[in-house]
Amino acid sequence: MSAPQPSATFIEAASPHVMNTYGRVPMALSHGQGCRLWDINGKSYIDGLGGIAVNTLGHNHPKLVPALQNQLSKIIHSCNYYHVPGQEQLAAKLVELSGMTNVFFCCTGLEANEAALKLARKYGHDKGIERPEIVVYEKAFHGRSIATLSATGNPKVQAGFGPLVEGFIRVPLNDIDALKKATAGNKNITAVFFETIQGEGGVNPMRVEYLQQVRKLCDENDWLLMIDEVQCGMGRTGKWFAHQWAGIVPDVMPLAKGLGSGVPIGAVVAGPKAANIFQPGNHGTTFGGNPLAMRAGIETIRIMEEEGLLAHAAKMGDYFKAELAKAFAGNPGVKEIRGQGLMIGIELTKPCGELVKQCADNGLLLSVTADTVIRLVPPLIITQAEIDEIIAILTPLVKKLLADKA
Repeated sequence: MSAPQPSATFIEAASPHVMNTYGRVPMALSHGQGCRLWDINGKSYIDGLGGIAVNTLGHNHPKLVPALQNQLSKIIHSCNYYHVPGQEQLAAKLVELSGMTNVFFCCTGLEANEAALKLARKYGHDKGIERPEIVVYEKAFHGRSIATLSATGNPKVQAGFGPLVEGFIRVPLNDIDALKKATAGNKNITAVFFETIQGEGGVNPMRVEYLQQVRKLCDENDWLLMIDEVQCGMGRTGKWFAHQWAGIVPDVMPLAKGLGSGVPIGAVVAGPKAANIFQPGNHGTTFGGNPLAMRAGIETIRIMEEEGLLAHAAKMGDYFKAELAKAFAGNPGVKEIRGQGLMIGIELTKPCGELVKQCADNGLLLSVTADTVIRLVPPLIITQAEIDEIIAILTPLVKKLLADKA
């Protein structure tokens, strides 16, 4: 696709009739191709954000788009009164990739996490626990519904929405002793719930050893191990699911974001311990598992396998981190470059939210999380040349920000 000519008349991006829930950059995107996007005025951008880890295959993928067009012409939505063949096809594939048992489909990561919380509660009730409790983590983010907000470890996003849901015990990351201490003697605990790599919390990875220790602790206590792979799953780290680097299998795994390459989709994958907790009437959804979303998931995985995107994500991620390390070598303002595969965080010593607009002005899309962490989660099809382009735009802007006096 050739780049469109910039518009002669500048079109202002504005949404006066849309509820003001986002601090938006003053631009509006028109279309994309691969890892490149254009706004309504014809300005181009390199996509370092991937729609927040959603656009696995980039934009206008030549294999994905025709498949979705084909599905649109057949059936978009039926409902869950009936069997949906695509659900079984996608569920079987997710079971194969995860080593788990069965799947519930929904539309978003929040819904997948909400379903996980319901599974943990019913698991407790089925065992005679009247007030089940779930272990969650500092800096966690699981969504903005009242229950997932309560599980989230960010007081800023919780403010103004109390009373929050009870039944959560919060612990720090990567500290098995703290987890044991917080849960000692508590017969009401039913699950431990975390992100393998925290996204909104600042791209904070759980250590491999810690993941293995928590799996063992859950087994010893008959708790559900519930791993939120909404942002770090679906090949982003170089394995299908980020926890697989630790060689463990969870009991419950929420998915969303990258599973449909931009088509809204969520899933809860369950292992044997959680596979039969929900029975008819316990949980449901109108739109979840619709034929269009299922086709998006099926085709996304097929294309990822055909194009070797897991190995590519691992290779490009290693290159990206190595080049960033070179670019910022010796700069005391760059605290840490971390992450796995194409989920990368650059932590600075000062707040850097202003970089989002500055980078957009210079033709780069990215985000900032936890005030001081630059997050890069590009499409998994990104090339070395495109990574070089991102670094060339980003490096001088970061250096200037760090050099400026507060």
